[in-house]
Amino acid sequence: MDEVPGLQRPDRRRPEPLWHQAETALRALIEAGEWGAGSQIPNEDKLCDMLGISRITVRHALRNLEEAGLLRREHGRGTFVRSATVVAGVRGLTSFTDEMHTLALSPGTRLLEARRLSASVDMADALELAPGDPVVQLRRLRLGNGLPIGIQTTHLPEARVPGLLAAAADVQSLYGWLKEHCGITPLKAKEVYRVGRVAAEDAEHIQLEAGTPAFEVERITYDSRGPFELARSTMRADRYEIRSTLYV
Repeated sequence: MDEVPGLQRPDRRRPEPLWHQAETALRALIEAGEWGAGSQIPNEDKLCDMLGISRITVRHALRNLEEAGLLRREHGRGTFVRSATVVAGVRGLTSFTDEMHTLALSPGTRLLEARRLSASVDMADALELAPGDPVVQLRRLRLGNGLPIGIQTTHLPEARVPGLLAAAADVQSLYGWLKEHCGITPLKAKEVYRVGRVAAEDAEHIQLEAGTPAFEVERITYDSRGPFELARSTMRADRYEIRSTLYV
């Protein structure tokens, strides 16, 4: 049996299902960096030997890790640890920072621009403002494990976010800052996904050529008082996936 430092083999005496113990053990290796991003993990036979469990149990654990965005399977090649990748689909309302933590990636944010501007007609419509009302715009580069994942431009009603412009450079989790300083807690959001292209002004930051296909995501987020955020994001298609589970 190949020894892997830090590997916790499933224990049949414990109450947790073996597949759950195996999933936890493999996740721990990924999070600890024993299996780095892009590396190929052992095949199913070796994993069965390493963990002391059946192939069916191993497959269950691998499937869960793949659905969580930590692994990717390539037909005819094997299973690999993903590089920084956000997997979007049916999920709770979370911030980008929370999504990164869920995927065992280190979140990062680089402020590109923070300014005050007058709400355009479409901004006003989304945020239930009058055209021309002041809004705060944040343009930020979002990172996972230090790699660029997308650029997000967020608009918020200035009246609801006092102090945000001054603090913008130090804000990592916007939702966390809004909750602590403005009493804003997200309750729901509406999202629209489109296929677009990387704009010229974003290309250098996102490390892709202008015109490269990318996901465009628009989100309107609400709290108990109504919409407080209009966010438009351009996400790298090679590091952002949309998955759905369909039922009859």
